[in-house]
Amino acid sequence: MLSAFLPQAQGLVRTELPDDALLPDEAIWFDLIEPTPIEEERVEKHLAIDVPTRDEMREIEASNRLYEEDGTLYMTATVVTKLESDLPENTQITFILMPGNKLVTNRYVDPLPFRRFIAYAARHPNSCGTAPGCLAGLLEAIVNRIADVIERVATDLDVASAEVFAASGRRRGVARDFRKVLEDLGQDGELVSKARESLVSLGRLLAFLQQSTTVPLTQDTRSRFRSVSRDVLALSDHASFLGTKTSFILDATLGMISIDQNNILKIFSMVTVFLLPPSVIAAIFGMNFAAMPWLRESWGFSAAMAMMLVAAIVPFVFFKRKGWL
Repeated sequence: MLSAFLPQAQGLVRTELPDDALLPDEAIWFDLIEPTPIEEERVEKHLAIDVPTRDEMREIEASNRLYEEDGTLYMTATVVTKLESDLPENTQITFILMPGNKLVTNRYVDPLPFRRFIAYAARHPNSCGTAPGCLAGLLEAIVNRIADVIERVATDLDVASAEVFAASGRRRGVARDFRKVLEDLGQDGELVSKARESLVSLGRLLAFLQQSTTVPLTQDTRSRFRSVSRDVLALSDHASFLGTKTSFILDATLGMISIDQNNILKIFSMVTVFLLPPSVIAAIFGMNFAAMPWLRESWGFSAAMAMMLVAAIVPFVFFKRKGWL
């Protein structure tokens, strides 16, 4: 799908362009969403540029993602998407910034930051009236979305930490679901990993953009790019901290699982020790000897049962005083 955004008094107006429609010269932003070859060719001919293909967008080399050609800046960033699902994904989005106040975006997903910015740009003409301003707004929306994700992960990790370490989880009758904790930690770790990858990519894009001199930028736009760069740097540091915290809680959870398993094995071992002396006594009194003590006594059975009970209680009291239970 090919859309054009035209500046109006109230803000940017979005217009979808069918295959037979002419591309408006007054448009400052052309948005390609899962474009067909025909749509790519129309944009390339109208603006005299070369829109990268999907395979080219996936290249990891900086020279293939960030480069300048005939005064036009080609910038491809990795953006995390599907953040509300169990399987977040990283996808590539290309931003093409031209000197003639033109911006082209090429993407194969429709992430929430783009939808939010489009709604925002329709009501704020001052900050979205130029192509660099639109690019700054898109990057701000993407970074803000990543910040929301990192904040959510930080909250989830606090909950997981309380679940693993809090004394309330050790109350009698309260079982901690470590399987659920491990699943949540795995999802949080995946989110943090993909967010860090996206932030690194955005940091490289912003550094390349601010170093370029071919596309004129106003002082206000440069200030917005510097602000986004600082946010990216701060979020990268925080994401690294959350990654370390995730690993720590994961190790602690596995340690707690090992402790609980050892406690279960200890209980079985103690039960075996408690029942061993009574079993010996019962085996002795169960032997078929004619001269068995207390065999003819009326209190013989009670005495044998009492001996077995004492034989079970004595190890329990001894282990209890030693602190082994």
